[in-house]
Amino acid sequence: MQDTSLFRAWAEVDTDAMRHNLSVVRRVLPGHKQMAIVKAEAYGHGIEGVVKALDNCDLEFFGVATPAEAARVQATGARTCPFILGPCFPAEREMVVQNGWRVALSSLEEAEHYNSLGQLYNKKVHLHINVDTGMGRAGLLPHTVAEMGARLADFEYLDIEGVYSHLSAAADDISFTHSQIRSYEKAVEELSTYLNIPYRHLCSSSAVFNYKAPCTNMVRLGRILYGYSPMPSPHNRELRNTLTLYSRVTLLRTLPSDHGVSYNHTYITSAPTRVATIGLGFGDGYLHYLSNTGARVYLNGEYCPVLGRVTMDQIMVDVTHMTKVLPGDVAEIMGPNVPWEELTARAKTIPSNIITSITGRVPRIYKP
Repeated sequence: MQDTSLFRAWAEVDTDAMRHNLSVVRRVLPGHKQMAIVKAEAYGHGIEGVVKALDNCDLEFFGVATPAEAARVQATGARTCPFILGPCFPAEREMVVQNGWRVALSSLEEAEHYNSLGQLYNKKVHLHINVDTGMGRAGLLPHTVAEMGARLADFEYLDIEGVYSHLSAAADDISFTHSQIRSYEKAVEELSTYLNIPYRHLCSSSAVFNYKAPCTNMVRLGRILYGYSPMPSPHNRELRNTLTLYSRVTLLRTLPSDHGVSYNHTYITSAPTRVATIGLGFGDGYLHYLSNTGARVYLNGEYCPVLGRVTMDQIMVDVTHMTKVLPGDVAEIMGPNVPWEELTARAKTIPSNIITSITGRVPRIYKP
């Protein structure tokens, strides 16, 4: 592994844990294929490193948000095809067709344009129909599905190889989620009258362990691949942490009583306080929303509270209770001892916001 002795902050990515989490899903859902979601820097883990680690794992697709991300997947030399989950601008579609990437379909306008591009390049364009069963973000409305299926069957250069939808409240509204599943099943039935559809996918990480969708044969793995399931399940304890964020002590000082710490003095010392400055801040992805929330780091086997506001490049922690701390000592910022869930609760946000906020100036170090 790369030498980190001069790094102020870095993220260690456990690719073996990632492959283990994939194996857990495969054991629970033996009849399903998998799409690994690598959008947003593979949930903060780094697109290129994750793609290289998983490309030989017999995945169907790497899920991305944009053609630019698809190009990054392809540039690694991956054999696994990118799947673009979001709509593409008209100017981006030519790139999609030329490279044979899989892409979502939400409208007749897209279908007509992709078909004309397929004709131009004499290439089949591989599309997955997105059905809006309740997310309200993209896709065909359910009452238009049958008519669209009939229209799509006549497009010579379109290969409709999949149909999918997205559950909007799987972790919060069980009743509505079941209604979405029923709506999706009806859409699949209607489309199957006109089209042969090899891939049918509905469940992402929020639903993989907790809902049954008998008509599906593929799942999309985002957070669950990276060690976190959004819903309670007996299988959650089998998942392994895949990313640990570290930083180092850069400075040690003792502040007197009644001394302010960080911007606007939202924290004032009540007694002489030994303060360690840590070389990481919101410029590295440690959210400003963690200021004055009881957030803590794990340093030399002990927890140390963060004092005052998180700054762009540094945080300050209380080490008064510790007998030995030196500049250069390593602090765990997020990982097994400071899990996503803890930071999520303190910042009053969602886990994906925590993990995808890690910025590009934080090197990713990949454990094989």
